[in-house]
This record gives sequence, C-alpha cells and structure tokens, in this order.
Amino acid sequence: MESLGKKLKETREKLGFELDYICDETNISKRYLLALEKEDFSVFPGEPYAIGFLKSYGEFLDLDTSELINLYRSIMLREQPVPVEELLKRPSRIPKIIGIFSVIFVVMALITGVFFFIQRLPERPAAPQSVERTASEFFLISDFLERRFYPGDSILVDDGENAYRLVFASLGDVITITTPRGSVMLDLGQEVTIDLSDSEFHSLRIFALDFVKNDSLSGALLRFEQDLQPQMVSLQEIIEPLSLNREATTVLLTSPNAFPFTLQTAFQGFCLFRYQVLFEAGRLDRSERFYQRGEEISVTAQNGIRLGISNAQAVRM
Repeated sequence: MESLGKKLKETREKLGFELDYICDETNISKRYLLALEKEDFSVFPGEPYAIGFLKSYGEFLDLDTSELINLYRSIMLREQPVPVEELLKRPSRIPKIIGIFSVIFVVMALITGVFFFIQRLPERPAAPQSVERTASEFFLISDFLERRFYPGDSILVDDGENAYRLVFASLGDVITITTPRGSVMLDLGQEVTIDLSDSEFHSLRIFALDFVKNDSLSGALLRFEQDLQPQMVSLQEIIEPLSLNREATTVLLTSPNAFPFTLQTAFQGFCLFRYQVLFEAGRLDRSERFYQRGEEISVTAQNGIRLGISNAQAVRM
C-alpha cells in the first residue's frame, strides 16, 4: 500500500513548495506538517486534529482528500492495540481538572476582553435636548425680507388691499411652505415664484439660501421678494388716447427730412408699452402690451413712431 507520508512529501517537492511556505498559506504549524509527512501522529492532540490538518494539507496540494484519509485510517488500524491492563487503569483526573480550569480561564479572558473593549469605546454624544420654541410671525412690509425661519414660523405679506399668510411647514430633504395657492417645496439654492392674487400684478419670489437637510433645529435662511406693480384698470387711465392730429407731449427725435430708422427698446421693469408707425400708406403697424424685465423689441419705420409708456423709468431706447 502506498505510504501516506511519502505521497504528501513527493507531491509537495514536485510542486516546488517548502514547508515554511505551506505553513504560511494554510496556517498549519510546521511541526504538524512534518509529522504528517513522517506519519508521526502522536504529536497531534487527537484524531480530529490529525484528520483536519491532513485534509487541509491535501486540499492545498490538490490531492484526493478521501484517499488520504483512508490511508491514515489504514495506518491507525495497523497500530498495535493498547494493552488490556492499560485500558483497565483508572484514568487520571488531572487532565479533566486541567480542562475545566482551562475553560474557566478562557471564559474569564473573554469577559475581561469584552469589558476593556467597551471601556475604550468613544462615548456617544448626548442626544440634543429638544428645545421648545414659540413659532414667530413676520411681516413683509418692504420689497424683501431675509432671515432664518424655523418650522412653524409664518410670514404675512400685505399688498395694501389683502394680506396673505405663508407658513414654514417642515424641513426634511426639502423645505415645504404652505401658501394661499397651495404648498411649495424648495431645495437648497432653489427659487420659486408665487402669484399671490388672481391678478398678475402681485408675485412673490422665495429663495432657499441656506439649510441643513432634516435639521429642523438649525432652521433655514430664506429670502422673500415681492414684485408689486400698480394694477392698470384701463388704458385710458394710464395714457391719453393717441391721435394722429394731436401734438406729441415729448419729442424724442426729430429731423427736417424723413429717413428710415429703427427703434430698439429694452425693458428694465414692468411696463405697458404702445407704439404706432406714422405716415406710411398701407401700413397699420400698431402694438400694445405689457412687458417685463429683460424683454426687448425692435421697430423699423420710414417717417415716425408715436409712443405710449406707462413707466418711463423702466424703458431704455
């Protein structure tokens, strides 16, 4: 029958492995590896250790572990049995006592280790105590208001005729604000515009300047800007009706000779703007509408243009 130790040693040498290398890779002590190759199983604490180490060593050498275990058991069967007198000897109680004290020592060591580990853990910061605060109400009496708001705070916006109340409802991943037009949500750095009334002349812009998500105690830095323009009921209340026979109130540009020209207009604010191209047969070029900041128009004429402007400070021509 093939020798177990010889098979292990020849396979290892064929693969070019040293015992030290296998010891590092398998975490098996070198003396146990050497004992397996010499078939000296007396160094093992018991048969389970010998079989376990043999199996790990065989798997590392890519050998059939079942065959190795069978070779091991064949060797053990050939060993001479223990004499009957040895079996009849009363086993010593010393190993048992040593085993009991060993278990107690291991348990005490584990308990001590856990205790010191817990002692060295960093202390958790105490949970912040909830601070009860009374919700505040603020008033927007100018064009803008910028301050830190907390959940429950509100702001009252007055346009001279009606008052509108907005409430800072909650602060989570986003800010939620309830308005007369419904709830709006803002993320960090976001801006939203709300029409507070049915008229297009009163709008409110809200900016989320700074906040920490899900941190209600820190609140949020908000900026409110209102764009309140005077409501224009009718054109007659703003500009006198234009007439071709009526002399212009202000002449912007005049020349003794007619020549083609272009009027370019840029708006810097809210404005009702009307123009009419004059003295051009077959051309009825006339326009009248409201313009907002940032809009531009360009009008080309041959002879003249008559203008009607509700807010001259908001127009650059």
